[in-house]
Amino acid sequence: MGPGDSETEAGVADDMIVAGRIILGLMELREHRECSLREALDAYVARYEVLRRERPADFTRSHEEYWANFYS
Repeated sequence: MGPGDSETEAGVADDMIVAGRIILGLMELREHRECSLREALDAYVARYEVLRRERPADFTRSHEEYWANFYS
């Protein structure tokens, strides 16, 4: 599976993504996809962008606040 598969994996880490629990979401994606951390991060970001577009009201922080203090 590649990062482009995030649309077909809807729901795998959605709760973690919406809650801003980045590390737990990455762990969940790595386990589900059996992939590297880099691949999980790519999938996480792709799914984050989809959710941000489709469910903006579910996010309580701005894009900048969401990623503040997360360095990859």
